[in-house]
Order: sequence, then structure tokens, then C-alpha cells
Amino acid sequence: MSLFAMGFLLVILQPSSGQFPRACVNTQSLLRKECCPPWDRDGSPCGELSHRGSCQNILLSQAPLGPQFPFSGVDDREDWPSVFYNRTCKCEGNFMGFNCGECKFGFSGHNCTERRLRIRRNIFQLTTSEKDKFLAYLNLAKSTLSQDYVIATGTYSQMNNGSKPMFRNINVYDLFVWMHYYASRDTLLGGSNVWRDIDFAHEAPGFLPWHRVFLLMWEREIQKITGDENFTVPYWDWRDAENCVVCTDEYMGGRHPTNPNLLSPASFFSSWKVICTRSEEYNSQQALCNATSEGPILRNPGNNDKSRTPRLPSSAEVEFCLSLTHYESGSMDKMANYSFRNTLEGFADPRTGISNISQSGLHNALHIYMNGSMSQVQGSANDPVFVIHHAFVDSIFERWLRRHRPMLEVYPAANAPIGHNRENYMVPFIPLYRNGEFFKPSRELGYDYEYLQESAESFHEFLIPYLEQARQIWPWLVGAAVIGGIITALLTGLILACRKKRRGTSSEIQPLLTESEDYNNISYQSNF
Repeated sequence: MSLFAMGFLLVILQPSSGQFPRACVNTQSLLRKECCPPWDRDGSPCGELSHRGSCQNILLSQAPLGPQFPFSGVDDREDWPSVFYNRTCKCEGNFMGFNCGECKFGFSGHNCTERRLRIRRNIFQLTTSEKDKFLAYLNLAKSTLSQDYVIATGTYSQMNNGSKPMFRNINVYDLFVWMHYYASRDTLLGGSNVWRDIDFAHEAPGFLPWHRVFLLMWEREIQKITGDENFTVPYWDWRDAENCVVCTDEYMGGRHPTNPNLLSPASFFSSWKVICTRSEEYNSQQALCNATSEGPILRNPGNNDKSRTPRLPSSAEVEFCLSLTHYESGSMDKMANYSFRNTLEGFADPRTGISNISQSGLHNALHIYMNGSMSQVQGSANDPVFVIHHAFVDSIFERWLRRHRPMLEVYPAANAPIGHNRENYMVPFIPLYRNGEFFKPSRELGYDYEYLQESAESFHEFLIPYLEQARQIWPWLVGAAVIGGIITALLTGLILACRKKRRGTSSEIQPLLTESEDYNNISYQSNF
């Protein structure tokens, strides 16, 4: 695209919108650009009377971005959420939420002072009743309207800059499908033009923190609609699997007996309808996905392009990925080499760490292998396999954090693709979360993984950072020993020479040491 065309598009573009608290989608809130709803317990904005929080100006990161997105002011997701709101609730202490009415992840109790640790478990380790309850919760989320959130059905300009609100209700499960679509969709540039090289949830450093928040929020919403405060999403450990072992009617839905692209009628997932799967249609209309049903879930696992993804990931590939010491590198996008994030995401070869976008590894391999709704990025969360897959991906991220124990500064502060710098707010979450806030161990966020609690695994992960440090400094230790030996040898020689000189007299009266017994008194030492 020429610079002239880009400049022209800046004039005719139509920005788009995100996911919003129901309390903030009225004309008054939009025109005032303020989302500070009252806490229902005391009626004050952000629960200020109860010292839970206060309404404050949003502080946006000023750090420079990478070169991948050459526009400014053309997409509502830029500097999220400032196009819609420049004042939101800032919560105090362990309080959280768009009105500071909830507790931070990992805390509970009336004043959010009680620490709580929940355990995510292998889906195949659940009892029959636990597994059935999980499936029932999924179905309940698909049929229950979200009480707290709505989605936008028009762009900010179509809303006449807030004076004409355009929103609609959505069920709890599809709310998260829509958020995943919204974060990864193309930028609409007017006419039939779009910019595809943009994604606020993938292909950059924020991939892992973003999906970590996504799962935590998803768990929180399930806990609220079911009243089950102990609920956690299970994970599917797909390492070395020969096929989609969760693709049975007992679990996530088997294959249809006559149409291999559909789910078995015996699974209630066969009645689910997908949303946000027609990206080209939205682009041509310069419109957003409005959550209209678009047909059944599609899935045909294993009948994918074998040249791109020949099989499911192996344990050896996961272990190699975990050995990479750099979280991010180079351009910090899908071309990054030796990047743990890029390798786990699947754009780099899980055997070498070298970027290879013609292949799909690890995380991406699962999406391609499922060969259906899950294989298209924007609508991939329609398939419930998405959540148990990403729970396991998050566990690999957790293993890397425990093994390498990075400081927060390891997460890039600047020059990452748009939306992915450390202090950027994640799109499209309200309440607001920064990328760097979730670059820390899961136990600090109130959850852990069953298989990471095992003593052998924990001890192994405990030792690895020290072994890795020893490996890195070993050449320096050897070099120091060599230099130390040389210096010791020189000093020893000088000391012996000085002692010999002190014992000696003038040449006229001191006989030459020619007898063998005198040679035997001289000691040569070397510490080299």
C-alpha cells in the first residue's frame, strides 16, 4: 500500500469498538468518556465510600511501538480503552472489577484478604461426576446471558461518537468467543481495505499473558453463574497423543457418523452455533461481528494439511521449548528466533527455535490439527476444546516461569507490536489489565496445575535454574582457574628466587651447587 493511499485512508477510516460493562454503555457514560459504575453495596462510584477504589484518569503507556502497524488513530483498539473512556475505576488493595466489586485473582472474603489457591486438573483425572459437571457448566454458559457485559454492534463513528449507543446482549460463553475475535480481527480502513498484520492477542509478547487473563476471567464468570467458587478449567495434556483423545461423546464430542466435519448428535455440543467465523464478510462490509449464529461447530481432527502439521506435538518438543532462555527476541513477532513465546505459540520450529511460518508447531499445531472452527484464529474459541487446550499451553508457560525465574524487566517494555508492550492495557478487557501484570507465577494469581504440584516435577524445576546458571558460567570458571594457576605458578617462582637470593653470598665465597644432593633440595610446584 502506497504512502499516499495510507494517508487517504486515514481520512475515511471507521474505528471499531470492544467489550463493555453493561453499566457503561449509556449515552451519558460514552459522552463523558467515563466508566466508573457504582458498587451496589454502598452506591458510590467504584465503591469509594467503602475505600475500595476511586474514579481516576487512565494513564497510558508512551513507550514506542514496533513497525508492524504503520497507522495512528485508525483503530479503536489503539491505546485501549481511550477511544471510549479516559476515566475508569482504579481499585485499592486486593479489590478488582470494573466497579471494584470483586477480589483480585487469588483472593477472596468480604474484604478480599483471604488467599485462595485453586488447582487445574487433567481432564482425564476428573471423576465421571466432575467431568459431567464441567460439560454441564459449558452448556450453561452457552445458554445464560451475561449480566455484566454486552458487545458493540457498531463502530465508534457509527455510534456518532457515543451519542447513539449500539450494543446487544450475549451469552457468557459467546462473550469470550467475541472478545477473542475482537482482539485478533483485522483493522478496517474504509472501502474494501483492511490491515491484516495486527493482532492484540497473538504473534507477539502478549500472547501468553493475554490468554492467561482470558482463562482467569472465563473461570470467574463460570464461578459466578454456577455459584461454584471452586471451579477451575481442566487441561488436556496433548503431548505425544496419537489422535484427538478428547474428541469422544464422553468428553468434547465425537465425530458425526455420516458427516466427518460435524460433531456426533450424541454430544450436546452438536447443537451449539458458532459466531464470528466470517472474517472476510465482515471486512468487505467494514463491519464488526455482531454475534449472529453462523452454523454448527466444525471439526474433523487429523484430516488436516499434513505438510503443515504432520502430527500432534511431542514431549521432546515441549522440553526443547522450555530450554529456551529468552522469552522474546528480535522483531518480537512471528519472525522471532530462539524466542520461547514464538516457539510455544507455534511460529518457530520446536526442534530448533528458528522461525518457520510455513509450519505450525506446539500451540498452533493443535488448532490446525482440529481442522475446523478451531483452525481459524478469530473464531477459534467457538470450539470448547479451545479452553482445555489453552489451559495446557498456560501450564507450559508456567513451567518456563518457574524454571527461568525471569524478572519483570524480561518482558519487553518497548518496540513490541502494537498493544504488546509491558505497560499496554490488554484489548478488550474492562477492568483494565496490563501485559506485565500477568508475567508472574500462577500461584500469585491464585491457581496451580495438578501435575506441577508433584514433588519430582517441582524438585526438577527447582534445580534447573541453578544448573542452567552453572552451565552459563562454566567457561568463566574454567578461564578463572587457568589464569589463577598461571599467576600462582609465577608467584611461586618469584618467591623461590627471592629465597635463593637471600640464602646466597658473593660469588667469591659461595660454591656452585653442582652436587646431586643440593638439586634434591629444590622443589618445583605448579597449580596449573
